[in-house]
Amino acid sequence: MKNKWIAGVIIGTFLVFIGLLGLFLRPGEFPVNRDDGNEDVVDTDTDRKLPVPALLEDKNPNDGISEFEISVQEGETEFISGLKTPTLGYNGSYLGPVIRVSRGDEVRMHIKNELSDETSVHWHGLEVEGTDDGGPHQVIAENGVWEPVFEISQPAATLWFHPHVIGTTAIQVYYGLAGLLIVEDENSKSLNLPDEYGVNDIPLIIQDRSFSEDGSFLYYDNMMDGAYGEHIMVNGAITPYLDVDQVKMRFRVVNGANASNFDLRLSDRSEFQQIASDGGLLESPVERDSLFITPGERAEIIVDFSKYEDGDVLELESDGERVMSFRVGEEAEDTTEIPLELAEIEKMDQDLVTGFKSIELDGMGRMVTLNGRQFDMDRIDDDVAEGELEIWEITTNRSMMMGSLGHPFHIHGTQFQVLSRNGEEPYQNEMGWKDTIFVNAGETVRIIVRFRFKGVFMYHCHILEHEEAGMMGQLEVY
Repeated sequence: MKNKWIAGVIIGTFLVFIGLLGLFLRPGEFPVNRDDGNEDVVDTDTDRKLPVPALLEDKNPNDGISEFEISVQEGETEFISGLKTPTLGYNGSYLGPVIRVSRGDEVRMHIKNELSDETSVHWHGLEVEGTDDGGPHQVIAENGVWEPVFEISQPAATLWFHPHVIGTTAIQVYYGLAGLLIVEDENSKSLNLPDEYGVNDIPLIIQDRSFSEDGSFLYYDNMMDGAYGEHIMVNGAITPYLDVDQVKMRFRVVNGANASNFDLRLSDRSEFQQIASDGGLLESPVERDSLFITPGERAEIIVDFSKYEDGDVLELESDGERVMSFRVGEEAEDTTEIPLELAEIEKMDQDLVTGFKSIELDGMGRMVTLNGRQFDMDRIDDDVAEGELEIWEITTNRSMMMGSLGHPFHIHGTQFQVLSRNGEEPYQNEMGWKDTIFVNAGETVRIIVRFRFKGVFMYHCHILEHEEAGMMGQLEVY
């Protein structure tokens, strides 16, 4: 027994050493300030109006063809009054515009990399050929151009895009590279949901960041569970406010953090309606008083502000910390609805399953593994035939030191359905289309999945530091 205890201490000490070493050996050429013990200088009581990302202009006037230009840029952003923060952005200094397309569109992208390093643009949640996915095999060199062309062939959904380059994904996302991709279809347009972008249909890209005294980002990988920030930001503003009328408001919530989970609630604990998950509308609205959302996940919710009065202030919180505020204004006409039926979701037939895969997520810090191995760019870990149905069983092992906060598991190039969580029915809001699913320590989640396009696709933990440390595999669809 004593020898086992000594061995455990030795192994634990080794893991801590490797984790600490990883803090100083991370690749990438962007300026990285790490936690030096100094307090940051953010005034969280300063009023900041919620920025709403602009819709990106479609350069093609033809129906059925959408054409967009994106420049990946370096810049400066003022998050703290009087201080400039070096940042990255798409067509701007931080975050990016919203790309809005319709099902059936042919989309032509023109992406120019103006960074001083390579990057890529991964369409998170989009079902496309592997060569158009924007993963680590589609790297855009410095001053390079990438021009993928693909067709939108999936239901209305809130998707997003971000870098996916081996070694610099976490830094590039932390510094600001992320944007939304909204897909519409005939069904979503017919439902009379709040859908006037920027008025009653608002994106909320939620992240967390820390700052040094000079205003620069303070990037700190906590060695065990990724990079956390001291301050929650929404659409690039710290604890902002949004003026709302007494109407129903639709919020497209994106967890764009490197590692943090958010457990979102209204300060008065009122209920709201969740109408969509990662891959699109749910069959019916789900009434809830909280939304637990992990890195990479999206959810669409509707909050009805008609029950409040002019002058009321309502806060959106996560674990008691303010995320943002809603300042309620006057009564206004509201003809929108929340229908009882949102979409028809065809359930994939388990009787047609031809394969089974087991995914084991293990470890912490720099010692993470997927199925006992760390990622190798030159190795294909598994394969599947195009169109075949498979069941994947995903488990997260409990770490031997300090436990584990679980892992958000993401698959590129597909949308899947959740069959069970620990042998029980999944949560109601997990019964639609998903591309990212949280698997807590000691949990087992079973999903059913089909790939409709050929190519090489990644599957990985969406804690970005875990992904870069090796908790990722490659699947070839043939």
